[in-house]
Amino acid sequence: METALPEHITDFGAVAAERFAILGGPQAALLTESDRGLRRRAATALRELGAFDLDVRASTDELLAAAALCRAAGATLLPYPVVEELLAVDGAKLALIDPRAPRVDHGDLGESWRLADLDGTLYTVTMGSAVAGSGGHAKLGPFTVAAQNLQLAGAVPLSDVRLHLILTSWRLLGAVERAVQITSDHVQARTQFGKPLSDFQTVRFRMADTSVALRGLEELAKFTLSRWTAAPSAIGWTDAVMLKIQAADTSFTVMRTCHQLLGALGFCDESDISVIDRHIQPALRSPESAVALTVRLLPNLAAGDVQTLFSTPAAARS
Repeated sequence: METALPEHITDFGAVAAERFAILGGPQAALLTESDRGLRRRAATALRELGAFDLDVRASTDELLAAAALCRAAGATLLPYPVVEELLAVDGAKLALIDPRAPRVDHGDLGESWRLADLDGTLYTVTMGSAVAGSGGHAKLGPFTVAAQNLQLAGAVPLSDVRLHLILTSWRLLGAVERAVQITSDHVQARTQFGKPLSDFQTVRFRMADTSVALRGLEELAKFTLSRWTAAPSAIGWTDAVMLKIQAADTSFTVMRTCHQLLGALGFCDESDISVIDRHIQPALRSPESAVALTVRLLPNLAAGDVQTLFSTPAAARS
């Protein structure tokens, strides 16, 4: 199966990354923690790129463009709910939540939100204050807002839930790719015992393992997207959830390696690695953790409802 993105989509992603980079990357996201009004600049950048006009539900090309956009937003740590905006209906952003502990990243932006759980149940809510922490906001996920007074309000199409999981995974892919690039630059520039860290075999092994993990996530993300664009009705719950689980697991693994190789520097609040790690936590853990998603997926795995790049076609099996 051909999973490569078309050239014009790759070009669009590159243009989006360049436009977002003008805002300042992780350091701009850090500044936004104390001046939340700066998120208006992110919204302006998205508007200039035509992001708000993308119809990810109806157009294959626009869904591919949305995936490239989310990857670029992750790589530059754009402080804005891009996925939720891409899946908005009548100006109301769509966020996935766990109704037992409903929290929304950037939930303080505007009043129009549609909150749904993994089963597609829709809720009306009241947005509360930022989740408490030092400085008035949470340390992990500094733009997270608690949702209150949940009331049932119908349902959203399950296809929207799946698209949300897929596009969130693309955003995580971009973020951890940026983290690996920062770490790679660090180990090549930092010297120890008279030579760069990158000359040490252990460091090389760790970076190689990280690169393989990233390449695997990228291929799975492309494979899942290619299945959706080929036949949206064929891709099910299993595909989207497997991608989200892999995105979360890979992100945890990559960020652990980045912290270890940067040492104490990686844990400083002003470090790009620290900013990336703290800001991607809502995407990693919402609407449910990778472990909880795996438990949900087990019945599907037992039923053999799994397709991968290496699966034998049904016709060949029969």
